[in-house]
Amino acid sequence: MEFIENTLGGVLDDLSKNNPNGWAVRYTDRNYFRTWKELNDEADLIARGMMSLGVKKGDHVAIWATNTPEWILTLFAAAKIGAVLVTVNTNFKIFELEYLLRQSDTKLLVMIGGFKNNDYVATVNELLPELKTTSGEIESEHLPFLKRVVFAGKETPEGMLNFEDLKILGGDFPVEIYEENKKTLNTHDVVNMQYTSGTTGFPKGVMLTHYNILNNGKTIGDGMKFTKNDKLCITVPFFHCFGLVLAMMACITHGTTMVPVERYSPVPVMNAISVEKCTAVHGVPTMFIAMLEHAQFNNFDFSSLRTGIMAGSPCPIEVMKKVIDKMNMREIVIVFGQTEASPGCTMTTTSDSIDKRVNTVGRAFPGVECKIIDPESGEELPINTPGEFCARGYNIMKGYYKMPEATAQAIDKDGWLHTGDLCTVDEDGYYKVVGRIKDMIIRGGENIYPKEIEECLYTCDKVSDVQVIGVPSEAYGEEVMACVILKEGEEMTEEEVKEFVGARMAKHKVPRYVRFVDSFPTNAAGKIQKFKMREEAIEILKLQTAASIETA
Repeated sequence: MEFIENTLGGVLDDLSKNNPNGWAVRYTDRNYFRTWKELNDEADLIARGMMSLGVKKGDHVAIWATNTPEWILTLFAAAKIGAVLVTVNTNFKIFELEYLLRQSDTKLLVMIGGFKNNDYVATVNELLPELKTTSGEIESEHLPFLKRVVFAGKETPEGMLNFEDLKILGGDFPVEIYEENKKTLNTHDVVNMQYTSGTTGFPKGVMLTHYNILNNGKTIGDGMKFTKNDKLCITVPFFHCFGLVLAMMACITHGTTMVPVERYSPVPVMNAISVEKCTAVHGVPTMFIAMLEHAQFNNFDFSSLRTGIMAGSPCPIEVMKKVIDKMNMREIVIVFGQTEASPGCTMTTTSDSIDKRVNTVGRAFPGVECKIIDPESGEELPINTPGEFCARGYNIMKGYYKMPEATAQAIDKDGWLHTGDLCTVDEDGYYKVVGRIKDMIIRGGENIYPKEIEECLYTCDKVSDVQVIGVPSEAYGEEVMACVILKEGEEMTEEEVKEFVGARMAKHKVPRYVRFVDSFPTNAAGKIQKFKMREEAIEILKLQTAASIETA
């Protein structure tokens, strides 16, 4: 494989020169259509605007928004300065946002007004009461690095700048200083920080370089045979690696047109595919199911579709077959990996048999080594033997931000990333995911870490102890269940537990089920056995059907 030795900004510059009139971005839900040259010019202007506000190489710029044009522009503008884009989950509430902004040392926050019933402006004002009386830089004691908040929307709240102001400021900033700074940028510089967490502790900032995500995106685009004639409908959030790398980076490394949908909803997605004649669409299984089962499905034209990626949750085999038959996605593929690997490690190809595409997660990426080890001994295991999936190569993160010990636990001295996923590999090099060593829950493509929800519930005065587990769900793959031990003499309803979490954490982390118990099952060493709790829950909640769904 020939690797890209460039930066995100450099790749966009090249597209602007080599394919100036090719379509870069086309939104069907708003009047935003840009060629590669237009997108590049706009990103340059915003980058200069950010520099005029004091953003420099190595600074951290956070983006809290849905799949808007401003998200794309913020990514490229930050990259062109050498700043690091910190991606914020659109579902985050105050507890999570404060932690992320503080731990990441974010200097500038770009945000929209809100998402669904989540009022971002109210959250930021609660976090930064001084904002309303600020005319210049913010001076906050508990967020000392944060200096500016930029609002992408019509009515700018007090203390914030408007996104359009960046263009005005950019017009006045010296082009020579901007161009000189560009010369200092390197492909191995960190360009993106995505927050993830393991089974212990709080979320960790995964540091990904230009080299990491550009080459991962290139491999993915190659695997789908992308060209400048393709159009990818992007339904998955930009803040995930799925949206940022598997979608955006796959497009910019091939000159493929991006057709983003601001927030997932079946009809706007089906409309975008039909109107723009998209050749590809990405999604988690839940998204494809929602389209296939929608009453208006037959009103839209899917004949232009050819490929795309189904990932984020185990893919039900029947769903995969329907997507191939009814949506014409005969070359649909699966990608497997994790954020720490930029994210892809293995992939099925467009030429793999349907059997391979539904029963495995493909073979190792070019330039990426994969192996299955015994998690206890570290010894490599023979074929078709379940063990921990490990990967090594160009795609492995630089590390966790300000967490050297956690980095050393994830990446061993020989450079192998230990994923915590249980997999097998067959004689032809095809990998299959059989489970997880970690307790992570995957609900509709969202990674949920029990520890975070447990930590939140531990702050409730009535709770003595709590364990959070994932239980099977036909709709989402898994749902969150909280098993709660109350303090003596205390009373609490299931609804009160849900409301407590809902007020403090993103909606997808709110337990679907709550069970009050007197104790947790443990082994001889006193270690809590979550798998037993899951088995009991399946019996009690009668989830045997969901538990038996066959997935790839």
